[in-house]
Amino acid sequence: MKHVIALDVGGTGMKAALVGADDAQPSAGRIDQRQPQPTTVLHQARRATGRERGPDAVVESILGFAADLRAHGERHFGEPASAVGVAVPGIVDAERGIAVYAANLGWRDVPLRDLLGERLYGVPVALGHDVRTGGLAEGRLGAGRGADRFLFVPLGTGIAGAIGIDGRVEAGAHGFAGEIGHIVVRPGGTPCPCGQRGCLERFASASAVSAAWAEASGDPQADAADCAKAVQSGDRRAAAVWQEAVDALADGLVTALTLLDPRTLIIGGGLAEAGETLFTPLRAAVERRVTFQKLPTIVPAALGDTAGCLGAGLLAWDLLSTTPTAPSEVTT
Repeated sequence: MKHVIALDVGGTGMKAALVGADDAQPSAGRIDQRQPQPTTVLHQARRATGRERGPDAVVESILGFAADLRAHGERHFGEPASAVGVAVPGIVDAERGIAVYAANLGWRDVPLRDLLGERLYGVPVALGHDVRTGGLAEGRLGAGRGADRFLFVPLGTGIAGAIGIDGRVEAGAHGFAGEIGHIVVRPGGTPCPCGQRGCLERFASASAVSAAWAEASGDPQADAADCAKAVQSGDRRAAAVWQEAVDALADGLVTALTLLDPRTLIIGGGLAEAGETLFTPLRAAVERRVTFQKLPTIVPAALGDTAGCLGAGLLAWDLLSTTPTAPSEVTT
């Protein structure tokens, strides 16, 4: 059975799958619309990155995991994987296949595409940024399916974004497109590790809400999920913390939609797990702020923590199915 390896590398763990192809499904843009989309998960696995042993150990963990997945495919499906897609955090040069930098993994300038190709006997490899890869899956298979323009914003430890255009995700001229978490929404505010002050992710990420609620509640173990529950129970302190985050998020999102004019705005990550406790006030806050802009549909992400793996599968499949006239889409 023809299949690809999909590998989603996180800070401490890796999620992987062998992904087969369903029947042909429409796909926007210059991706060949007659081609099947890789949404049949044939095998799933997880493994630790081993980052406590250093960046070289992380790279070896990835290579070893991929080799084991290839062997599993040969054993159970009669042939090795046709391609590999890998999503990694940090700064990624997808065009050259280099993992440039990731603070939580400790690596710099790792030629991951070449290393994987060599370990897997020349199989084609696509490398992508984790958020953009997750956005690719949400756009083609999840909450953004059918939208020609979308913005995917996961609210986790930090905040990033994926700009979806006609079935692909825009990486930007230097691979930095979509860094919405570093839009300054509170000038002169909380310092950010990026060097600015008042960045969006310092106020509206899950980690920012957790810190604010831990301080307000006096419980150092309290987190964003606890804050959401307290909001639902009518706690005024929690409501104040939550509203501050919602207002900051709305300010950042309106800046983004003013520039990008998305048809659909997809919110994911840990904070989105609060459901309508987040989405009802957020939709209202965004609507209050728009003037001439067209209000996008604001929806929760649909794929959860499977988005990165499915997106990596899409990257791999695009290596095999992208039309020759659109080579740049292979590396989005």
